[in-house]
Amino acid sequence: MINIKSIPTGPLAVNTYIVWYGEPTDSKLECVVIDPANSGKVLRALDELNLTCKAILITHGHFDHIMGVAKLRESTGARVYINRLDSAAMNDNGASLATMIGVRVDPSEIDVFVEGNMDFTEAGIDFHVIHTPGHTPGGVCYVIEKERVIFSGDTLFRLSCGRTDLPGGDTAALMDSITYKLFTLHGDYRVLPGHERETTLDYERMNNICVLNGIVE
Repeated sequence: MINIKSIPTGPLAVNTYIVWYGEPTDSKLECVVIDPANSGKVLRALDELNLTCKAILITHGHFDHIMGVAKLRESTGARVYINRLDSAAMNDNGASLATMIGVRVDPSEIDVFVEGNMDFTEAGIDFHVIHTPGHTPGGVCYVIEKERVIFSGDTLFRLSCGRTDLPGGDTAALMDSITYKLFTLHGDYRVLPGHERETTLDYERMNNICVLNGIVE
């Protein structure tokens, strides 16, 4: 059974996801953490759930999604996954846009560069990577096909989608990513975005006005 716990972290209330298989036991289970923006909150949650983090998956390189990566990696030894096109953000506060609001992100090493159509397994969970540029050049969605779950980062939200007016944003690329890479997936999926409430792919196909109108709000 898949378990997914969402906790809000960081100054912009990013949805940080802790994902693992299995029921609680006396022994620690392995898990994956997606977009940690506060290492302290994540580490406390891992302790409460009796989990050990094996991998940190980054959907894109904006500061609000990576603020907790360095300390979480240092504390757990977890491998860090990010697309190469957004990798500068892990060591450059300008590239992560942290300097725009006067915050600082601790630099972190990167262990794996993910690419579109890449498959990998962490903590016993099989992930498929979809490269979805537009919000950032290296934005990706992580899909657990077996569970019909998409971690969409800031590519696709409930009734909305990522902004493209920041450096590296590209409206046409984002529309293509959603329309031709996500909406063309077969059947319905649970969509877990980087902010706000979850949705489903079928619901967004039918109701997401900003995508249907080709407008990013």
